[in-house]
Amino acid sequence: MDTFIQTFFNLDIMSQAFPLLLKGAVMTLKLCAVVIVCGLAGGLMLALAALSPNRALRWSAIAYIDLFRALPPLVLLVFVYSGLPFAGVRLSPFMAVVIAFFLNNSSYFAEVFRAGINAVPKGQTEAARATGLSQAQALTYVVLPQAVRNVLPDLLSNTVEVVKLTSLASVVSLSELLYSANMARSVTYNASPLVLAAGMYLLVLWPLVRVIARYQRGLAVN
Repeated sequence: MDTFIQTFFNLDIMSQAFPLLLKGAVMTLKLCAVVIVCGLAGGLMLALAALSPNRALRWSAIAYIDLFRALPPLVLLVFVYSGLPFAGVRLSPFMAVVIAFFLNNSSYFAEVFRAGINAVPKGQTEAARATGLSQAQALTYVVLPQAVRNVLPDLLSNTVEVVKLTSLASVVSLSELLYSANMARSVTYNASPLVLAAGMYLLVLWPLVRVIARYQRGLAVN
């Protein structure tokens, strides 16, 4: 038991590694902020394009969504970071991660938004237009608020997945939380930094998971 504790829960090693892991956690949060905001914005634009009456725009958006939902995010990341330099495009690890995760997450967010918009009855748009609102105003003030409310649990769930997805950034040596923990492990020859990193992920993600569960129960009751 003592060996197990010293290997996985060594408080001295955790305290030494904590400053490095804290820097990694800050990088993870920065990455999450950029990827989530860009993914939500891109997903909404893709959803609107996929519902457009313009056939070329609609099928282009659908093809984009299907393609990047099908490709594994790790494959996208390795391609963007290691493949594009062969075409003369060299990106920093941070930008490579942002671009790869944007391509992946915007396609998932797009499907969520599209489902939410389709769930709003057509009569809502017609009623809004009858009051004098333009098509864009009806979409902004009537349809989208209802659509977001309908799919909010899915949006939050995808957001949790994005936070977990950032751990893949260690593959391109971005100094996020997992990469920092692995560096501390390699220096200390001890797994305690990895356990500490897992605890920090849990500290960030557990409240979100509970919020999602509570919201879903509220929807079920209503």
